[in-house]
Amino acid sequence: MLDQFGRKIEYLRISVTDRCNFRCQYCMPLEGLPWLPKQEILRYEEITEIVRQLAPLGLKRLRITGGEPTIRPELPTLVRMLKAIDGIEDIALSTNGVKLPSMARELADAGLDRVNISADSLQAERVIRIARRDLGFDLETAARAAQEAGIGPVKINVVVMRGINDDEIADFAALTQEYPWHVRFIELMPVGELRELTWDHVVPSDEVLSRVRAVADLSPDRGPEKGNGPAVYYRFPNAPGSVGVITPMTHTYCETCNRVRLTADGRLRTCLFGDHEVVLRDALRRGEPLAPLFAQALAEKPKEHALLQMRVGGLRALSEVGG
Repeated sequence: MLDQFGRKIEYLRISVTDRCNFRCQYCMPLEGLPWLPKQEILRYEEITEIVRQLAPLGLKRLRITGGEPTIRPELPTLVRMLKAIDGIEDIALSTNGVKLPSMARELADAGLDRVNISADSLQAERVIRIARRDLGFDLETAARAAQEAGIGPVKINVVVMRGINDDEIADFAALTQEYPWHVRFIELMPVGELRELTWDHVVPSDEVLSRVRAVADLSPDRGPEKGNGPAVYYRFPNAPGSVGVITPMTHTYCETCNRVRLTADGRLRTCLFGDHEVVLRDALRRGEPLAPLFAQALAEKPKEHALLQMRVGGLRALSEVGG
């Protein structure tokens, strides 16, 4: 599966819901969004059939996202269905971690391989302010639950926002000296209607690394064995975990993009911030083969996003596609 620029596409991010139990400042408006009608959202059987048709074309890796995927009922059932498809080698989950302590073991038993936890503060009161919800989230409890269930590597994604949580960069990095976790600092992406966060809140990755080096020396590192993605990794001396930076704003990595995204209502988006998408749901429900539509999508996948020009492909919020 090659796109028009010769990039090998083998990774599908699957949004299972547009809803979330948080209202993070950088992801969703406080009042939420108009939710998709239930009949428009793909059933688990439909998601599985899409993957079953795409796997023979070279699809190998899946990531389940949202909104917040763990609030959709019976999520381990979907994991189990996807795991049974020939050719699928790896299934990951992106989550805010609130439900991980109660769900990690069942997800692991269903076949989940890896997990990314979004966490933007280690301070309970600040978590509430950023998420604009008080759900009792504690990062270390969630990450330990995943680790103890055998889901790994555990990656922690921190969106760095100047004046909001950038004073915790060193504290997050220090976690990698104690735990075999991989903390990735992500540059803020001001998206759609979330205009309360602007370029003034973006902390460039070079500045992030400078603050991390204040903790201890850093050496370049390969990062986790699986799922390195677009991050560049470093490691403290003798640390069990690693520190990474993801740089959508200051150092784009579109030339190595290997992914496409399936929205909760069955649209295949070929670029997170692009305008191009192909509707798979309607063809699927008519019983038509999806391979021609997928080939069309890859032939039209853009060379790069236009985020730096503040064009975001019609997205109102990141929660619509799960990032």
